Amino acid sequence: MNIHISDEIRNVCPAFKGIAVYATVKNSEYCAALWEDIARFTHKYQQEYTIDSIKQMATIQATREAYKRCGKDPSRYRPSGEALCRRILKGMNLYQIDTLVDLINLVSIATGYSIGGFDADRIQGNTLTLGIGKKDEPYEGIGRGMLNIEGMPVYRDAEGGIGTPTSDHERTKLSLETTHLLAIINGYSGEKGLREAAEFLQELLKKYAFSDGGELIEF
Repeated sequence: MNIHISDEIRNVCPAFKGIAVYATVKNSEYCAALWEDIARFTHKYQQEYTIDSIKQMATIQATREAYKRCGKDPSRYRPSGEALCRRILKGMNLYQIDTLVDLINLVSIATGYSIGGFDADRIQGNTLTLGIGKKDEPYEGIGRGMLNIEGMPVYRDAEGGIGTPTSDHERTKLSLETTHLLAIINGYSGEKGLREAAEFLQELLKKYAFSDGGELIEF
């Protein structure tokens, strides 16, 4: 899989860096041990941060700024990393979807990054390109219906958009049938912190969702 960053993104977000993790996985509906980790982390997070303070996190702040530069209002279309952090700081339970989605959400909260999680076997072609959404570009967000992605960073495969920081696309979403994961950690704040986020993601995959004898590749 080749991942290309378009000139239109580089022109407005010159600091952008990304790390992708590809893994052979075995998904599950629920993982009790993972949710024990999530509960411990959530409690600690709520003691250390407030909704006002997370706005100063470099990863969240930079993603919001990227939206503005691309032409989107980040308060109306919140990046997922920020939305998840705000949710738990409001005392609301984190969504429980499935093990792959749940562990990606944990990494996103811990780091502030918006992370795309895709069923790699549903991606069309062998190249993803990160560009900017166009007016009236069709895009069905997961659980959101048709989403207006004009002015929003978007990954496209040979068929069209599959991932934005606000929501990934229904076509390539993770499911219990997913056996190959592609996760992309988007660093609009630059390279600092990306390596640690990727290592945390791989640690959780090995503990809770890795298929023995499979591949685990970072690029």
